[in-house]
Amino acid sequence: MAELPDAPTPTLTAIYADYEARQGDGFRDHLGASIIGKSCTRALWYDFRWITPARHSGRLLRLFETGQLEEDRLVRNLRATGATVLEVDPETGRQFRVEAHGGHFGGSLDGVALGLLEAPKTWHVLEFKTHSVKSFNELTAKGVVLAKPQHAAQMQIYMHLTGITRALYVAVCKNTDALHVERIEADRAMAERLLEKAGRIIFAQHPPARMSEDPAWFECRFCDHHAACHDGGGAAVTCRSCLHATPVEGGWHCARHDRMLSPAEQRTACGRHLFIPDLIPGEVIDAGDDVVTYRMADGSTWTNDARSPEAVPC
Repeated sequence: MAELPDAPTPTLTAIYADYEARQGDGFRDHLGASIIGKSCTRALWYDFRWITPARHSGRLLRLFETGQLEEDRLVRNLRATGATVLEVDPETGRQFRVEAHGGHFGGSLDGVALGLLEAPKTWHVLEFKTHSVKSFNELTAKGVVLAKPQHAAQMQIYMHLTGITRALYVAVCKNTDALHVERIEADRAMAERLLEKAGRIIFAQHPPARMSEDPAWFECRFCDHHAACHDGGGAAVTCRSCLHATPVEGGWHCARHDRMLSPAEQRTACGRHLFIPDLIPGEVIDAGDDVVTYRMADGSTWTNDARSPEAVPC
């Protein structure tokens, strides 16, 4: 009889590997309402420009799935109180979706509800979240606006773009299964500030300033873009990291080829790709139609030559 394997077992490893294999390329087509409340606008610009792909472990991806599975139970819970809950738009059969800035900004609602006991005649945007016990305790002590400003921002965008004036935030503690239910009122001024912030990020040709010049700052230390932002790490080679690409109404336009780019093309880039100069840790000392030469921090030179592509020297 074969000996029992030590942990992690092959089965556990295979389960996590399956999640990792299905997570996609780590790029989101639009700037999401779920992250617009993030404090660092530079990180948001990097997200939108596909500078660093988001890659997660199989365990973490399974945890995300747990949060998604919880949504069905919360819908059942709300319906049990007598509320009418719509998880999808009856006109499309898909999740309710909102968009702005030419389709470059938006998000999908968890649902909408009518007939809640607190306000039976008022439609509410629904937002469901799961929390660790520490996060949940902070939420119940401070409320969602102070404890989870990104979640509050997300709801403000959804209310503003749907015209619904209230949101219901339902949170679950993953450790104890306790619930927190909180109603949020629409704040038009806040929503407009967030929309303006999204527009600035989307249409900026250069990355905004760092939120901190200290790479050890706690928000920088745990950021997916730490290497690209602070260490001169290489950006992913996609159309969105190319100086020829610009977001326009309904998509992306390439000045080099003078045409719109399909989502697939954006992900692969072409042989004429040239990095946005801000992404290279050096000073531009010469430039042509298909060539940009940099003086690097160590005094060496590096040429980003679209006629002979090579990886970024970082």
